Order: sequence, then structure tokens, then C-alpha cells
Amino acid sequence: MDTQKFADQIRYYTMRELDNLGFGHFGGSLSIVETLAVLYGKVLNVSPERKDDPDRDYFVLSKGHAGPALYATLFLKGYFDEAFLFSLNQNGTNLPSHPDRIKTPGVDMTTGSLGQGISAATGIAKGNQLLGKSNYTYAIVGDGELNEGQCWEAFQFAAHQKLDHLIVLVDDNKKQLDGYTTDICDPFDFVEKMQAFGFNSWRVDGSDVDAIEVALNQAKQMIGKPTAIVLDTVKGQGVPYFEALVDNHHVRPDEAGKIAIKEAIDVLAEKIEVNQ
Repeated sequence: MDTQKFADQIRYYTMRELDNLGFGHFGGSLSIVETLAVLYGKVLNVSPERKDDPDRDYFVLSKGHAGPALYATLFLKGYFDEAFLFSLNQNGTNLPSHPDRIKTPGVDMTTGSLGQGISAATGIAKGNQLLGKSNYTYAIVGDGELNEGQCWEAFQFAAHQKLDHLIVLVDDNKKQLDGYTTDICDPFDFVEKMQAFGFNSWRVDGSDVDAIEVALNQAKQMIGKPTAIVLDTVKGQGVPYFEALVDNHHVRPDEAGKIAIKEAIDVLAEKIEVNQ
């Protein structure tokens, strides 16, 4: 699979489902597109046919507000059809704005209350370790989410338990709901902090699918410690309108915004050669 093309497809369908809804978490969904493309295109041992296999790899989207990007990915991997995808956040939907493992095929853990997803991922990894399993647990956390003390309790536990089959990806897109992370609560250096908490940790370009793949493969070679890969990303990544928009966490676009979104979707459609 061409991973960059897969990322372009994820970005296109993420934009389309949010445009269809009329509002949503554009910024933080777009910043994890390349990471999802690598995970589901190259790394995760998962498939729709064995979505409940206890020996599969597990994925937890701790920053649950980025659910639309995960949903676009699951749709493209065949977990559900396009009509299901475009039911995002509608009345009676099985595709809520934040992931729900009971409602949505392919979702391993319900998330949305920030800080809790990484604790759940750590518990999954510990459970599999106790069972002697060799599968991996992957989790994406947000840089703003790491304001939550619960995350650091989970990290300390993971390192103490030597959960080397837990791989954490930090989406360092520099913003959170209320502004820039450095203005809200300066996180300092995530790599140094994760290393201080007992993790292997390094930073990669979160827009480079090849660099992300190399980092994930390297993480799987580490023994005795969990790993945290810090992704250097941009909120709204891959869509210039959202990259430039200051308040791009949750967006209800005005008329100019709607036009810009339509134009971005057209550009992506041409890029992936899809007929709308």
C-alpha cells in the first residue's frame, strides 16, 4: 500500500464527513492523519475479519475528539460502509463524535474524557503482558491532553511494569482548545519528560509517513521499556486553510470557511483521483 496515498484518502474522507456534519474537530483530526495511515497501512496487526481476535494489536485514540480521522481510516479499511461514515454525530448514530467501542466496529476503547484513554491503553498492555501475549498496544495522546495528571500516573506505571509492548504517540500539534499549549501550560520538552518517566522517547516529523514508519518499527525492537514517539505536527495539518486558522480546534465554519473547505476537498479529490 502507498502510505502517502492512504494518508491523502484519510484526509479527504475526514474532511468530507465533517463537512457533511457542518462542524467538528477539524484541527486535531487532521494532525494525526499521517500517523493513522502508517498504523493501519503498515504496522497494526488488525483486520475487519478479526476485529474481535484477542491476539490482534490494540489501538486507543486517547484524544477522542479526533475520532473523525479514525472513522475515515476504519471506513477505508472496510470496517463499515460510506453511509455509516456519513452518519457521524447524527441522531441515533453508531458513529458518535468520540469513539465508542460498543457502537463502532474497529474501535477498541471508548475515549473522549481526556487523560483516561492512556490509562486504558496501559491497562490493556498490562493485561496482555500477564497473559504472555506478544501483541502490541498503541495509543495516540494529544499535547494538550498531557496537561492531565492522570496521563503521567499511567506513564509511571507503564515504565515500572516494563510494558515494552506499549507504544505511545504524542500528537504535538502545539495547540489545544483554548490556545497554544505553551501559553496554557508550558509542556517543556516532551522527549525529556518521557525519558525521565522511564520511556524510550524521541521526536519525528509527524507529517512524514516514512519517518513515522521507521520510528514505529524501531519502537518494536525496544525491550524492557515502553516507548513514546513525539510527533512534530501542525494542527489542521495538510489543509492550508485550517493550518492558518488560529482557532482551529472545534470549528463551525462561516460562509467563507465553507467555501474554503469545499475547495480543499476538491483539491484532495483530485489528488487521490476520486470522482465526487
